Amino acid sequence: MTGRPTPPVLPPSLRAPLGLIAVPATLVVVVLGVMYAGHGEPGRVDRWIKEPTADSVGPPWRRVALGTDFLGEPVGAAVLVAGVVMGCLLLRRPRAGVFVVAGPGLSVGATTLLKHLVGRTIHGDDNLSYPSGHTAFATALALVVALLATGRLGLGRTAGTLLVLGTAVAAGAAMGWAQVALGAHYPTDALGGWCTALALVPVTAWLVDRAAPR
Repeated sequence: MTGRPTPPVLPPSLRAPLGLIAVPATLVVVVLGVMYAGHGEPGRVDRWIKEPTADSVGPPWRRVALGTDFLGEPVGAAVLVAGVVMGCLLLRRPRAGVFVVAGPGLSVGATTLLKHLVGRTIHGDDNLSYPSGHTAFATALALVVALLATGRLGLGRTAGTLLVLGTAVAAGAAMGWAQVALGAHYPTDALGGWCTALALVPVTAWLVDRAAPR
């Protein structure tokens, strides 16, 4: 007796929209990386938005920024991922659990590699900054959860796309703000991290679906 087929982590209705979004997101990551390769100062866009300093925000917003930042640190990120994976296992969705680990993991791994390739620094030569791994992680996890929710709720292309993009914008904006407010990243670093997640999570979802047993 065969059970019901496991639903894909990338809803078929969102393959085309997210694929189209992944292309310009990749271009943004590449263009910004080329523009700021080897730089150690904020660019014109960074100065126009907000030049990061260690005291950009004071209480109580600084505590909010620190709390948000913690969610992108190893311990905070591990707790978030573990919680979502546990939810997937309780719902008997092991493939979704793999996606929860792989999506943010590959996004953060890509930002780590890009930091060494681009070589942009902030507050000294040892602080590689582009793109922001914290922003990539928050955006990637938000994308993963939104994609899984879209599939479970059976949302159509329009509603699903709005949910996924809205969640990604909210998560990326919150973490990006925290990174800039705490002086850890330039605004363009946060943009690069956000676009890295937009580029990689749909590809990761497709790969997980392809690799999973039918």
